[in-house]
Amino acid sequence: MTLPGEVAATFSATLVDEWARCGLRRAVVSPGSRSTPLAVALAADPRMQVDVRLDERSAGFYALGLALGSGLPAIVLTTSGTAAAELHASVVEAHHARVPLVVCTADRPPELRDVGAGQTIDQQHLYGSAVRLFVDPGPPDEAMRHSWRSLGSRLVAEATSGPFGPGPVHLNVPFREPLLGEPGQIPPGRPGAEPWHRSERGSRPGEAQLDVVARLCGADLRGVIVAAGGPSAPRGDLVTRLSAHLGWPAFVSPRASAGLSEPAFLVGAADTILRDADYAGSALPDVVLQLGDPPASRVVNEWLAGAAAKGALHVLVDPYSAWRDPGRDAALVVSAAADAVVEGILGRTRPAGAGSAWAESWRVAEGTAQQAIEDVLASHLEATEPALARRLYALVEPESTIVVSSSMPVRDLEWFGRPREDPPRVLANRGANGIDGVVSTMLGVASATSGRTFGLVGDLALLHDATALVRGREEPTLPASCRSFVVDNEGGGIFSFLPQAARLDDASFEALFATPQRPRPADLLRGLGVPFVEIDSLQSLPSIVAAQAAGFVVVRTGRRANVAVHEEITRAVTQALRATL
Repeated sequence: MTLPGEVAATFSATLVDEWARCGLRRAVVSPGSRSTPLAVALAADPRMQVDVRLDERSAGFYALGLALGSGLPAIVLTTSGTAAAELHASVVEAHHARVPLVVCTADRPPELRDVGAGQTIDQQHLYGSAVRLFVDPGPPDEAMRHSWRSLGSRLVAEATSGPFGPGPVHLNVPFREPLLGEPGQIPPGRPGAEPWHRSERGSRPGEAQLDVVARLCGADLRGVIVAAGGPSAPRGDLVTRLSAHLGWPAFVSPRASAGLSEPAFLVGAADTILRDADYAGSALPDVVLQLGDPPASRVVNEWLAGAAAKGALHVLVDPYSAWRDPGRDAALVVSAAADAVVEGILGRTRPAGAGSAWAESWRVAEGTAQQAIEDVLASHLEATEPALARRLYALVEPESTIVVSSSMPVRDLEWFGRPREDPPRVLANRGANGIDGVVSTMLGVASATSGRTFGLVGDLALLHDATALVRGREEPTLPASCRSFVVDNEGGGIFSFLPQAARLDDASFEALFATPQRPRPADLLRGLGVPFVEIDSLQSLPSIVAAQAAGFVVVRTGRRANVAVHEEITRAVTQALRATL
């Protein structure tokens, strides 16, 4: 008779072998007893690189970073109870951002549920609708060994090519004691180390779809391309080609810029340009072609909504028919891959080029705004948050990656990162747009990529994810290729731009929204033994970026000064536009 520990070990070894056949190579494990069979199987397979993270919440975001950096699903494993609940935030982010994750939670067997057993909660459908697939196969049973490979392979297939796009899947396994056992002979796999299942989904648009979209991109129409990044965004070089071909400005975010060639009519300063009410009112388009996520800028989104209200046709392209349209402006949703749609438009329309007044007006507006931004930032000797984002984006090597925090850092990068011909890759947790887990995500990205990784995060984001820097003594605190910049403005800087800052008294605003924190970032890093430097000007930024050193750079700024420099930029751009145009 086969003992339960041996069955659990054989079941786990079969899953791991099947995951390796599917191309998975990275796993993140948080220590726990009930998850022992899977943890041991992952560590025993030489094809798997296993990282141990003490905090489950950090482990989830670290696995997310591994998947973002490599493009392959990562495995994350926890024990039962609240440890499994700690993964929920990263699962939600992976769901909205379409990041493939194989989430494994150990569970108590049925006989230990609802009887007061420790570390036992209801883990059935724990993450709700945020997963592409939930499976609880019950305690491993020898009678079900014929299904084990199919289970492992299907989890990967659903995580990578399910009908709703890539995303997280959840395997919940109730293990009975004993939890340690020697694995027996695992079920045979497909010949040639092939995965048990393959799943292929096409996202090519139909000819009729392309004909409709192409008709909306005529040379006599004034159009705008919106390419803010995200999982549905096209390649940067295709955005460049389409913009030049149609003579339409492309509102690009650094998150969508990987692979850009000659910037053509790319507009990186749309937020500041459209704060000029005169120009914004005179530059309404006939067509908006949205390829990927909407911008982070409220100003741009409100302008797009206003254009739609005045008759502009808003076309949204998404391969999975996701309604990434918070303004409810899309008149046409094209369910197809953005790359294929762009290629179809290029093949079905005649080039307009640079001759139109529409294209020229945006080219001049972009050049004028960029020069005004540069002049304002050059006049400040102290470190400013717009200058940090702009300079960092300009300085890092093309083969590098910047992981940027939501809240103000991602907005500063979108608003002030000047388009460049050879940009780095920019990643952010913009699925659910939370600030939690960004340091763990950055470390995961750094571990999964060959180039250097830079972080740009706020002080509260660092404190929210402090356990990302808590490691076992044998592990390095930071990958050697990772350097992160932390904006220390003593609190939640983004709230200073909201009506609460003007309408509440200082004491109430500081207590409820700004929340100046203790400890400061430098205190936290010092206490954790993490290498860092502090700066209050950006004079040394080029040498800091060029130095091949791991660690943090704490950049001291002020919240009120940050609001002031944003307002100064807006005034300067508006004045320059009105003088030029």
